[in-house]
Amino acid sequence: MNGRFVLPLVLLLNACVPASQPDVATRAISNGSALPAMKNFGASQPAAPVRSNRDLALDFIELSFQLESGRELPVLTRFETPVSVRVTGAPPATLGPDLKRLIGRLRSEARIDISFTTDPNANITIEAVSRSDIRRVLPQAACFVAPNVSSLSEYRKARRAAHTNWTNLRSREKIAIFLPNDASPQEVRDCLHEELAQALGPLNDLYRLPDSVFNDDNVHTVLTGFDMMILRAYYDPALRSGMTRGQVVAALPGIFARINPAGNTRPGRYATRTPHAWSKSIQTALGRSISFNSRESAAREAIRVATAMGWHDHRRAFAHYAMGRVLQSNDPTTAHKQYLIADRYYAQTPGTALHRAYVATQLSAYAISKGEGAEALRLIQPHLTTAHANENAALLSTLLLLRSEALEQENRHAEAKSVRLDSIGWARYGFGSDWAVRAKLREISSLNPLKG
Repeated sequence: MNGRFVLPLVLLLNACVPASQPDVATRAISNGSALPAMKNFGASQPAAPVRSNRDLALDFIELSFQLESGRELPVLTRFETPVSVRVTGAPPATLGPDLKRLIGRLRSEARIDISFTTDPNANITIEAVSRSDIRRVLPQAACFVAPNVSSLSEYRKARRAAHTNWTNLRSREKIAIFLPNDASPQEVRDCLHEELAQALGPLNDLYRLPDSVFNDDNVHTVLTGFDMMILRAYYDPALRSGMTRGQVVAALPGIFARINPAGNTRPGRYATRTPHAWSKSIQTALGRSISFNSRESAAREAIRVATAMGWHDHRRAFAHYAMGRVLQSNDPTTAHKQYLIADRYYAQTPGTALHRAYVATQLSAYAISKGEGAEALRLIQPHLTTAHANENAALLSTLLLLRSEALEQENRHAEAKSVRLDSIGWARYGFGSDWAVRAKLREISSLNPLKG
């Protein structure tokens, strides 16, 4: 069992996670909606990983031979035949097109022989069920993946059986992915990317990876260039199911020399491992149904651990970001200072443009609340392209809505109206239902002191 868990980190402003382009296709999904048509993204634009092959090999091993729980995996497991994928349950209208795009990327970027099928004996079954059905099995999960079953009902009966235990696997033949069918299109797609990647490859997440969906911070929500590189290595002919850690370690230098020749001469960074105390503190600081004092104490502990570890990377930034989230409602001025510190550390770390875009939503919201429209526009502008390139419609629509309010403050009313209209199509993909989109519009509008 492995899954994407509900970590209220990156949706923006009071929730915390993230301009039309020529390659964007639009389509209306909700029948009878009075809102503009939903927008969707065109061709993916993944950035190639800038890594030493030494670092890639270390990341590969830690991702592939350990579960998120910390349990060790004795051997490498993968599919040894062409991979077939089917969809069951009650999938939302957006799942089919998003799955088609993802399979195309896996074939072209990761070089995996994978295809869609309607055969009930498919290797991977994606079952679309309600969020309540998922949470009756795993209360904190948004979605998850499990071996040797094909349905949620089958998993319920067998969840404690030996054949559904990842540590007992010696190869992969049948895996099920359980996705919500009543979440926003973006949440469904995000689950699809992470869970399909784990069904095919690594089962672990590492906080130290700034540019990967294999990271519990949930900043990246579609497979990155790094992720595709790892999956390509996972299915390299030099590897096979049943290989031990030592055997895989011996094979990796040759694999990465072939598929990432630029990494041969790059010096290794050898990022330190992430202590459990830091991870636990972050989870608590960003948790739900936890008292303010407990969350604040946990955020302080995360900053303390990061400082003691000597970090100046995205993990140090993330600890300050978490503190900003904790303080935002009670002390917005101090929260703003924490976001500024987070942005400073992110700026020092390669591969964190998307992280900085999240921080920009907080910094620009603060500027708007102070009536500083010009400052908000300055903060927002560099991150619109980043949000689009990373296919994060929720983040993109939020940045555009903030931009609209800033334009209003600068008396650029016609532009503000146009930008707000543009944002709604993205919000329909990012936030889903009409009521959720309207709630986001009201939330951001309320930041503007000109509107009382």
